[in-house]
Amino acid sequence: MPVITYIQAISDALRHEMRRDSSVFLIGEDIGGSFGGAFKVTKGFEEEFGKERVINAPISEAGIVGAAVGASFNGMRPVVEMQFMDFVTNAFNQIVNVAGTTAYRWGMGVPIVVRGPSGGGVGGGPFHSRNSEAWFAHTPGIKVVCPATAADAKGLLISAIRDNNPVVFYEHKGLYRKIKDEVPDGEHVVPLGKAAVVRPGRDATIVCYGSMLHEALALAEDMTKEGVEIEVVDIRTLIPYDEETVLASVKRTNRVLITHEATLTGGFGGEIAARIADKAFAFLDAPVRRLAAFDSPTPFAPPLEQEVLPNKAKMLVAMRELLAF
Repeated sequence: MPVITYIQAISDALRHEMRRDSSVFLIGEDIGGSFGGAFKVTKGFEEEFGKERVINAPISEAGIVGAAVGASFNGMRPVVEMQFMDFVTNAFNQIVNVAGTTAYRWGMGVPIVVRGPSGGGVGGGPFHSRNSEAWFAHTPGIKVVCPATAADAKGLLISAIRDNNPVVFYEHKGLYRKIKDEVPDGEHVVPLGKAAVVRPGRDATIVCYGSMLHEALALAEDMTKEGVEIEVVDIRTLIPYDEETVLASVKRTNRVLITHEATLTGGFGGEIAARIADKAFAFLDAPVRRLAAFDSPTPFAPPLEQEVLPNKAKMLVAMRELLAF
């Protein structure tokens, strides 16, 4: 299998689905022509698929998503690119009140994907670093996906495009060109709603998604030198949430640390922790621990940004306390 970057895997998924299904089209700001989007995900797409399927839209996220929802009502499968997921707020009403409720109100599918770069660690500051996935996880009718590897980015995006429900798809911009792994050429589908036990262990579980998977795996590798075996579970999709895999891991290891890059208060980790406490309390040998970003906007200055965001060093402190309890 070819070894490609996270961002190449996303481009491959889009190209594969557009070649396979003529109802798939792209719409977003500056995604066409030679520019190909802010991160070049769609560079060269207009030349292959034409302007009618790679649509450069005005700077109006609400208008873009509204048009996409309307197109989905007429048999199309639009994929919306947000230049930065921070600006999905401008389309919040269209996603939450329109796309998210349509299946319940009318019994209609809304096969749209809203995708784009999220996350910090790149000096983007408060307007280009937000992790807003928990907003949409709280809204019935919307699926939420946060891939951490190139193979999952491709496989989950293909599944998202084929799904008949609205999917909000978070791509961590810090992983775009940093992460490489083996990705199957052509058809590669990873089902939504299925977590992955990325590393087996016996002493504690780390439940994570997105950028924190790589911090967790690095920590687990370091701790083997101390004879500690950490199990790492990547939930991959927040909604649908694979509770079965998470609970099975906690029951094996009896200790759990939940970590994500989003802010602590209201973060999806709180939902995971509550479900573990509800359904696996008898198996716990220590309190459920959470590690997340400070409840703060993300600073521009790299040293301050590192203070705000979770990382391997902070994870190590939390894990040592968990193991010592």
